Amino acid sequence: MYKHFYGLKKEPFNITPDPNFLYLSPTHREALAQIIYGVKAKKGFIVITGEVGVGKTTVLNASLKKLEENGSITAFIFNPELKLMDFFYIICNELGLPKPRTKAEFLINLNDFLIDCLAKGKGPVVLFIDEAQRLSSKLLEEIRLLLNLETGAEKLLQIVLSGQPELWEKINSTELRQLKQRISLRHTIKPLNSKEVKMYVKERLTKAGGRDDIFNDKAIDKIYKYSGGIPRLINIICSNALITGYVAEKKVINAKIIKETVNDLDLVSHKPKRSWFLFKW
Repeated sequence: MYKHFYGLKKEPFNITPDPNFLYLSPTHREALAQIIYGVKAKKGFIVITGEVGVGKTTVLNASLKKLEENGSITAFIFNPELKLMDFFYIICNELGLPKPRTKAEFLINLNDFLIDCLAKGKGPVVLFIDEAQRLSSKLLEEIRLLLNLETGAEKLLQIVLSGQPELWEKINSTELRQLKQRISLRHTIKPLNSKEVKMYVKERLTKAGGRDDIFNDKAIDKIYKYSGGIPRLINIICSNALITGYVAEKKVINAKIIKETVNDLDLVSHKPKRSWFLFKW
């Protein structure tokens, strides 16, 4: 409802992980680069971690898009809280393989598929797993064993795990030490700093077809203060601030509007550093 008022063609601050709106801060650029390089170089196992709302899924979607444009064959699992055979079935469904009746049948079909892709010059084949902190230790161990599908020269399957900091805590456990040793690349996506928040807000406004000065500098300072540099929180604050500004007929969002928005969202009593508000939201 506020798009016409602010001259926007799209909603600039949706919380959906749209790769077209990915802002490549240094930490996001590094995550994207590690995934693309790791897959192309067939490193095998890549782990991306970061706090809630920091942009991990958006980076994964951008990576997936770039890799598919260059011929990669991808499977994406976004809800890994599954039993073993259900997990295998989703992989098969993503790759167009028949539904397996047993673990052995799954491994045979997957291995044949990977070897066929290699022989025909297709791929690489990449398995993306989001929210990987939800994986059980048993399932993480099964994923490690998938890396045994290889030739003498290279890994046949590339695996990208993405999750909250708890994922790395789990990988650091004694029972998963073999998994940790197989990780070739790892990166932690960090929140944006104050300068990056300003660039983030302006870039999303221009990508949505609007002016980049809808939020003044003092408003952006407040956005940084209350969001802690977490992109999802920035989006929530900015989206609600635009609604407030529209109702008040304010063409420019100032610090007062941001403060009113934050109060309405009950953000003041929460510490942005740990993003507790996101759990409440």
